[in-house]
Amino acid sequence: MKRKLSILLVLCLLVTMLAACGGGEKEADTSGEPVKLVVAARGGSHVDVLEAVKGDFEAENNCTIEVLGLEATDLKQKISLDSQNKTGAYDLAMADDPWMPELCEAGIFANLTEMGYKEDSDFVKASLDIGKHPYAEGDLYALPFAGNVQLLFYNKQVLDDKGFSVPESWEDILKISKAVNGKDGKVGYVIRGQQGNPIVSDYLPVLWAFGGDVFDENWNVTIDSKEAKEALKLYMDLLANGANYEKNDIVAAVSDGKAAMSLGWPSWYISGESATAEYASIPSKATSSSNAYPTGMIGNWMMGVTANSANSELAMKFLEYVTSADVQKKAAEFGGVPTRTSVFTDSELTAKYPYFETILVGTENSVVRPRTPLWTDIETAYGAELSSAISGTKSIDQALADAKAAIEAIMK
Repeated sequence: MKRKLSILLVLCLLVTMLAACGGGEKEADTSGEPVKLVVAARGGSHVDVLEAVKGDFEAENNCTIEVLGLEATDLKQKISLDSQNKTGAYDLAMADDPWMPELCEAGIFANLTEMGYKEDSDFVKASLDIGKHPYAEGDLYALPFAGNVQLLFYNKQVLDDKGFSVPESWEDILKISKAVNGKDGKVGYVIRGQQGNPIVSDYLPVLWAFGGDVFDENWNVTIDSKEAKEALKLYMDLLANGANYEKNDIVAAVSDGKAAMSLGWPSWYISGESATAEYASIPSKATSSSNAYPTGMIGNWMMGVTANSANSELAMKFLEYVTSADVQKKAAEFGGVPTRTSVFTDSELTAKYPYFETILVGTENSVVRPRTPLWTDIETAYGAELSSAISGTKSIDQALADAKAAIEAIMK
């Protein structure tokens, strides 16, 4: 019995070895289920774009792409929580521009440079730099999927009726606001003064135009500088000659001619080939005689491969595909905004989407929010004090002093 069992064991081993390497090449498995990639995306137009362009990639790579559209807060929370799992539920994830330092330091994205990705100079430099960690200098962890930069939006008819042209300084904006406000039921300039991200994003371009900033080059907090106090004073003067609305009301007011001007993101006012308001780069000067500074806040949506993806190579391939020039051209038909110079300047596209040129100029002269993983907390504290100032609860000096103290505590 022992001899028979030994012979049987040897025969089994021989069969296994022959099956593995002895009977010719192994046939490809064509009956398997397609690999599934899951993309955690910002809901809305970004999902529409991904759904519209994914088909060719799926067919060529025998895979399926599942796109999960999430609100910004949910998106950040879900990808952060999922990063703790050994194998992630998401293979790719989108990230808002200011999240990048925090997500990179947390190890949520795979290092694309180490994966073999070669930097593509066709991307607008300001957009590509956001995907690097450390910012603008380190390896790439994400590619710019959707372009976005704040612009000045205005109602041309309202300005024409008062004999004004496009403002070139914040002094001009205040002058127009005073001339318009209270006339025929109209308001001048509309701010977005809600606490946190809204008011900080709305106010920073004014601060930058005055030559101020949140930090200096050594990360000292500078939000209570002379320039900052002058900028906040002007911002409050604009409110006194306008109104404080939330996003949807801002868009409706400027689009319908009930307000003269506001700052906003292109996706608010522009849909397809048409826009509900005129647009221009944000003025770079406080007054006509002041120095000019970059003022357009960049806000690209990035996309990276998750560090715990079970399909990282295929995910990398899809990332390169979906950010390619050919796909960005196709994406424009579905509301996509490019991040490549060749697509922004494509003559066929610029004839159809004339605002691409303005977005490109704004992006090339844009400003990033401070590159710190603590930005979310800083923005919350800063926004609370700015709101205190515009509501009259605190003086400008007190609000900015309190904001400085709060931000310094966060940085510590």
